[in-house]
Amino acid sequence: MAKEKILEQAGKSRERLKHIYGDDTEAIFAEQRYGFISGITRKVVTKPVEERLYFSDRIDEIVTNRVLGLPIFLCLLWVMFKFTFTVSEPFMILIENAQGWIGESVAKLFAEGSVMQGLVVDGIIGGVGSVLVFVPIIWILFFCMAILEDSGYMARAAFIMDKLMHKIGLHGKAFIPMILGFGCSLPGIMATRTIESKRDRFITILIVPFMSCGARLPIYTLFIGAFFSSRGGTVLFSLYLLGIIAAIIMARVIGKYLLPGRSSPLLLELPPYRMPNLQGAVIHMWERGKVYLKKAGTIILAGCALIWFISNFPWNPDYSKDYEVLINKAETEFMTQVETVEEKTNQYVAAQEALEKTLSHLKNERSFEKLEKSYAGKLGKIIEPLVKPLGFDWKIGVSLIGGFIAKEIVVGTMGTLYAVGEADEGSGSLREAIKKDTWPDGRKIYTPLTAFTVMVFCLLYMPCVAAIGVIFQETNSWKWAVFAAGYTTAFAWIVSFFIYQGGRLLGLG
Repeated sequence: MAKEKILEQAGKSRERLKHIYGDDTEAIFAEQRYGFISGITRKVVTKPVEERLYFSDRIDEIVTNRVLGLPIFLCLLWVMFKFTFTVSEPFMILIENAQGWIGESVAKLFAEGSVMQGLVVDGIIGGVGSVLVFVPIIWILFFCMAILEDSGYMARAAFIMDKLMHKIGLHGKAFIPMILGFGCSLPGIMATRTIESKRDRFITILIVPFMSCGARLPIYTLFIGAFFSSRGGTVLFSLYLLGIIAAIIMARVIGKYLLPGRSSPLLLELPPYRMPNLQGAVIHMWERGKVYLKKAGTIILAGCALIWFISNFPWNPDYSKDYEVLINKAETEFMTQVETVEEKTNQYVAAQEALEKTLSHLKNERSFEKLEKSYAGKLGKIIEPLVKPLGFDWKIGVSLIGGFIAKEIVVGTMGTLYAVGEADEGSGSLREAIKKDTWPDGRKIYTPLTAFTVMVFCLLYMPCVAAIGVIFQETNSWKWAVFAAGYTTAFAWIVSFFIYQGGRLLGLG
């Protein structure tokens, strides 16, 4: 009975202190403790850099302000993403053009229509090249994050988010791994080791995959460039913000139902502001960015080769028509029609345009039928009923499966699939190919609503295989690793369903 009375009185005292000071008791105690320490050190310690620390304190009065802190943080994120997308665009176009030139040059080294030509040009150059084209945006984003870290602002971001973290039942330190998750989920998950509470650590591990890692950037850039080029920074910012909101929601749910308990207080020393070192920022950018290049040369290369194989074999399927006979017939009819007609006359040009249109239609039809009857097509048809309510076709479904290995493979897979299915030599980039893709009834598969839904699904669904392995290592349990893969994918499907179907009801699709 006495224990219950003490706990009841302690609860009342906490609420009273919170009402008086306008903050949580943990933060109040920490503030008083540091205030006491600061008072003693001022009397007994001489600091020659006092002016520098005072300058930091004056900046903190603004950037960590209770009212202004969060809006300033969100504005900085938006500026960072806008800058990243704008600056990287010319470099991406340059790499994309170089990829096309390399593909055309290498294609001449092999027999036309041979297996080796298809593997090297469409599978390797088309697949891996579709991923490498996004290296500029990833490196520029890493550079911007390095600047914020070196300046001392990232520690302030954790402090700003501490109150919100406690409201959702998490430790303030949880925001540091979440921020690291913007670069890659692996270091973000491993950074949870700094959280003393097992409960807080496990919850943070389970929500870090919602932070939009650099591997997802190629997916965003592909669809933003195709459908939202004028609002690229804003759309990119909305996706990162959505990831944070999803993490907050699921942290609340997991903390309430799966891992109930109280979060521990945050004690964090804020470093003084420093002028970022350009050399250091470049080194950070390179160290993080080279991981992406290693993936492109190993995992992504193998993944794209595998996707090319399953999307091209059987090599000669049982077609519904004899396309070679139809193509030869069209060419013979053209030669007969223009036999007595001079070149470059209106009649000759009209006949030539009609021939090109017929050949293009037959080749596209043959390519689509080959893809549909391939192993990838059969797999996609099995998946399609699951993803069709989200506005996705079977090709998107196959691409999402590739994302289980590494998120970059989603774009590499699409590059491989559309290189096989697109017979129009003037189609150029993958962006143009997906904009032209249609359902069997002629409707466009991709609209801005569908493109945004794909990006949201890729943001939220299961982390890559490497991240699942790290979750197992950090929790020492396959139960949590499998749970992380399952619940994130289910959550992604539900959110994507409401976005797509809700958008259609509002007339946006």
